[in-house]
Parts: sequence; structure tokens; C-alpha cells
Amino acid sequence: MSARRRPPGQVSLTIGLALLGLVAGAALLSLAWTPGDWSGVAVDQRLQTPNAAHGLGTDHYGRDVLSMLMVGARTTLGAALAAVALGVAVGAPIGLLASARGGWLDDLIMRAGDVVFAFPALILAILLTATLGPGALAVILAIGIFNVPVFARVTRGAALSLWSRDFVLAARIAGKGTAAISWQHILPNLVGLLVVQASIQASVAVIAEAGLSYVGLGAQPPAPSWGRMLNEAQTLMGVAPLQALFPGLAILITVLGLNLVGDGLRDRLDPRLQGDRR
Repeated sequence: MSARRRPPGQVSLTIGLALLGLVAGAALLSLAWTPGDWSGVAVDQRLQTPNAAHGLGTDHYGRDVLSMLMVGARTTLGAALAAVALGVAVGAPIGLLASARGGWLDDLIMRAGDVVFAFPALILAILLTATLGPGALAVILAIGIFNVPVFARVTRGAALSLWSRDFVLAARIAGKGTAAISWQHILPNLVGLLVVQASIQASVAVIAEAGLSYVGLGAQPPAPSWGRMLNEAQTLMGVAPLQALFPGLAILITVLGLNLVGDGLRDRLDPRLQGDRR
């Protein structure tokens, strides 16, 4: 008997969900428990290597590194998911509007997206920080604003191919208006695509949040952040190289998990890829 064929993308999806489950589980667990103190200062315990009391050692203030990574996962995942949610909530309706109306409105929306793309998330974060002050809110807004034209373009491009489909023509014959068709027929057919794109953008958002925290624009002390942990570890590479290794691995695992989930979902939800797999 031949081996049972796995659904397309099953391996990538499984591995990705396992990695994300590890990170999300650590973040949720940190709400109720951490193995050590992540906020206090204990100079007599500074820069310890991994041991029984501190599984991943301590930093230059004597704080438990594993606990900081767990709490930092809340910061990074929370900011990344909030930014992606903002991008979807604003960008998808704009893309639907552009595809439905066309003409000058479509051109205006696309050119506005080009303007946003001209300002990287770091520049937007600096501008927002000058107004709101450094912190998670500025990071979420900066990354979220950058995500708006991404989802607007993805939604518009996919929706344009649906407006000539038979089910849309049938809805028009039934007397439904453009807005009703967009929300009741076009958008439901784009959910899979938006989910895949959201997982990809979430991985980009994790890197962006870490980068903004690295330069001091992200979550402020005492809240731990993976990016700031990397920043603080760069001066300790000669005496404590593990200080940079652990937050770097946390970012790597999270981004890898999100990318694998995105690849797996794309393979599972794209009928063209399913038809090509034997």
C-alpha cells in the first residue's frame, strides 16, 4: 500500500505552529509565573552563565534572562499582532474600495500607498515618537501604518479578479449594490489570502519591533524587549556572548515560525498549488 499523502503544506504548517506555540505559550505563562526576577537588580548575581537557579543565566543587572525573554515575548508578539491587525482593519477596506470604484479614486489610493512606502517604519516611528513619546504605541502605529498600503494592494489586486466572476454578476442581477457585493461576496473570498499575508507581515513586524526597540524607540524600561536586550548585550560580547545569543534565537524562532505558517497556509489555501502537488 502506498503511504498516505500529506495535505500540501502540512509539514511547514505543523512545524510553524509548534514554534509559535512555544513562543506564545511562554508569553502567556509569563502573565502568571516566571522562573526568576526580570525587573529587580541583583549586582551580586550579574552575568551568571546558565545554571540550576537561572536556566539561561543573568544579565548585567542580575536579572533572570529566561524570565526577560518570556515577558519580552509579550511585548514583541503584542506589538506585532496589533500592528498587523491595524493594517488589515484599515488596508483591506481601502483595497476593496479601490477595486470597486476604480478610476481616479483607485489611482489616488495607490499613489497614497506609494507615499507611505517612501517612509520606512523607522522614520515613521521617529516622527511618532516626537509626538507621542517613545513606547509601544508609537511602534504599533508606525508598523501598522506601513502595513496599511500592503494590505490595500493585496486586497485590491485579488478583488479585481473577482468582480467579473459569475457569482458577482448574479449578485448584481439580484439588485445588490457595490458595497453589499464587496462585503458579502468579495471579502469572504479574500479571507484566506489575507490570513496568509497577515502571517507574513507579522514576521516582518517582529523584526521591525525588535529593530525599533534596539534603537530605543520601542517599549521602555522596565518592560523587557528582545531588541533592547540585543542592544544591551552588544557591549558584553567579549565577556558574555550568550547575552546576545538568547534574544537573537527568540527572534529567529518567532520569525521562522510565522514564515512557516504562512508558507503552509498558502499551500493549503491556494487551489493552484494543491492541483500541482501529486
